[in-house]
Amino acid sequence: MNLNIKSAQLRTYDAIVIGSGISGGWAAKELCEKGLKTLVLERGRNVEHIKDYATTFKTPWEFQHAGFNTEKDLAEDPIQSAEYNEGNKHFFVRDKAHPYIQEKPFHWIRGYQVGGRSLTWGRQSYRLSDLDFEANQQDGHGVDWPIRYKDIAPWYTYVEQFAGISGQPEGLAQLPDGDFLPPMEMNILEKHFRERVKQRFDGRCVTIGRVANLTRGWRGRTPCQYRNLCSRGCPYGGYFSSNAATLPAAAATGNMTLRPFSIVSEILYDKEKGRASGVRVIDAETKEVIDFYAKIIFLNASTIGSAFVLLHSTSDAFPQGLGNTNDLVGRHLMDHHFKVGAMGDYQGLDDWYYEGRRPTGIYIPRFRNLGDAASKRDYLRGFGYQGYGEREGWMYTGLTEDGFGKSFKDKLLRPGKWTFWLGAWGETLPYADNRVTLDTTQRDQWGLPLARVAFSIRDNEKAMRRDMQHSAAEMLEESGFSNVTGFDYNYVGGECVHEMGTARMGRDPKTSVLNGNNQLHAVKNVFITDGSCMTSSACQNPSLTYMALTARACDFAVGELKKGNL
Repeated sequence: MNLNIKSAQLRTYDAIVIGSGISGGWAAKELCEKGLKTLVLERGRNVEHIKDYATTFKTPWEFQHAGFNTEKDLAEDPIQSAEYNEGNKHFFVRDKAHPYIQEKPFHWIRGYQVGGRSLTWGRQSYRLSDLDFEANQQDGHGVDWPIRYKDIAPWYTYVEQFAGISGQPEGLAQLPDGDFLPPMEMNILEKHFRERVKQRFDGRCVTIGRVANLTRGWRGRTPCQYRNLCSRGCPYGGYFSSNAATLPAAAATGNMTLRPFSIVSEILYDKEKGRASGVRVIDAETKEVIDFYAKIIFLNASTIGSAFVLLHSTSDAFPQGLGNTNDLVGRHLMDHHFKVGAMGDYQGLDDWYYEGRRPTGIYIPRFRNLGDAASKRDYLRGFGYQGYGEREGWMYTGLTEDGFGKSFKDKLLRPGKWTFWLGAWGETLPYADNRVTLDTTQRDQWGLPLARVAFSIRDNEKAMRRDMQHSAAEMLEESGFSNVTGFDYNYVGGECVHEMGTARMGRDPKTSVLNGNNQLHAVKNVFITDGSCMTSSACQNPSLTYMALTARACDFAVGELKKGNL
């Protein structure tokens, strides 16, 4: 990469994209394919597809610690080590190198590299419905979404047809079907559970997880190999990531310039023109400050990162941060609360097994508060379940039971009992004091203020959690499981890695940051399509919605640019 930083002309592009994760990669692809010379800025190192997946083929015995974390990892990375292991540690930041302040407990999981967390995400891909888009208006929590399902439905289809989402159509209003590749197959116990739940519980559906893993060759990428080592980077392109899919598509146009090690400190604002003129970058390695310029800017630095950039982009016109005329930037931080559910054992089906390591489990869509009396409960919104059935292997018995010789080794080769795990993911309401701010005194190694994060769940979520645990246990018991045990592992905000909501969309500039096209109300050539744009959290995994909103906003932005409105 050659950049002449002395020439403003050579530092001027049609578009700048800040961030290269799931939404940033989509912005890069869409803008480049529409003919815009686009600069993609990534604060971390470069990661090239296949070449930089250093651990992808390693076996456990090739790691120094058999793939597990050490006491040193836990001590030095108390936040990130909850998510990483020895095989993917290099795709997560070091806590000490990237500090932030937990005003209230919040685990900020980060991956600073080209591709961001698209390399390590869980790949569960679900559409939101009008049950979600209308929820704020219906119950008065938060502001009304400026869009409805009909506005985003064609864009869901558009991104599914490129990303490749495998799944089973179910015809549910609360979880719209997508444009699916063939579904992965449930194992025999999961099929049993599906049928028993269908028989015993009206309105509950057990389906295979809808996941961004390919079940057949797709757009030059190879089908999933059922290794379930996705978070190490997939050399086959068997799951969707920026590195395997969108960034190569952007690069193929010849219109993308990718610049890693580029920390965006602020968006530059031209008061006379009433537009953003570009961005200010700190080189992560040299700490040199460089300005880049563009006609439109897509801010996709992730929820907390994007709030940080806006809050730090102060000027005479925006003393509280770019577009922050109403003190809403950074507020209404949301996550999905989880780590609650039930597990149980199943007696029988001993002559059945399965093969491979399928990279998804089962999913039970929301069945609470759907608008009818039967599903209504004493809390707002709802939750869905993810889970799986499996047979215990040698790790469950061989490490805890005594033995030696041929009979003991034969025992280790025989599968153990069937077990089932069922965990819930619940919606968190938007609360104004769940927020991100900038600290006024503490700074990082680049001289930037530290982010302060305050987050907590409230009575509504706590009431929901009781139902999440009870309903999971109830379904397992009614399906013939024994030793059913409920669990609640004291969720801490951020642990789900579904943070969203700090620059929400809305209809009124007085009560929201972005309009229905993800356009900053106060600065029309700045668009934000990562998780920060979310007006409510729903209970579904959100990344597919970020993809669809990004493609939609890019189409709008380029159209406005051609009309001369930007």
